[in-house]
Amino acid sequence: MIESDDFVNALREAGFDFFTGVPDTILGGIIDALSRQRLYVPSVREDEAVAMAAGAFLGGKVPVALMQNSGLGNALNVLLSLHLIYKIPCLLIVSWRGFEGKDAPEHLVMGRAMPQLTEAVEIAHRTPSPATMADDLRWAGRAVTEQRVPVALFLKQGVVKTVQP
Repeated sequence: MIESDDFVNALREAGFDFFTGVPDTILGGIIDALSRQRLYVPSVREDEAVAMAAGAFLGGKVPVALMQNSGLGNALNVLLSLHLIYKIPCLLIVSWRGFEGKDAPEHLVMGRAMPQLTEAVEIAHRTPSPATMADDLRWAGRAVTEQRVPVALFLKQGVVKTVQP
C-alpha cells in the first residue's frame, strides 16, 4: 500500500499542480494529504471538477480531478464536449467502486461498466498497483502534457492508504 503523502508527492513530481474533486472513501487519504498541503479545491459535482480542471489548464496548470466512478457519469458531458474537442488535458483519478462485484449494490453496475465506458469515449486508462504506480504516473504525465488528452487512473481500494481503516 502506498502512503497518501507519497502518492501526492509522486503526482507533483509527475508535473501535476492543480487538484480538485469530489470526496470518496477510497480517495480520502489523497484528499486529506492534498488538503493539508493546501493544494485541494473541493467541488460539489464531478462535472464541475472537470470544468474547473479545464479552467486551471487554460490558466497554465496541469490538472487532476478526483472522483468516485459513479461520478464519472456526471462528468462525461464536460469531458466529451470540452476536454476532448478542445484538447484540454486532465488526469482523472477515479476510485473503482464495485470492482469485481465487491461493494454496495449501488456501485456494481458502474464498477462493471467503467473500463468499457472510458474506452468507448476514447479516454485511455490504467489501473495502477503499488508496483506499477511510478510508471503509471509517468504515463499520465506524458499523456496530458504531450498529447493534451484526458486520461484516467482507476484506483482500487487498498492501493493508496485512506483515512479510514
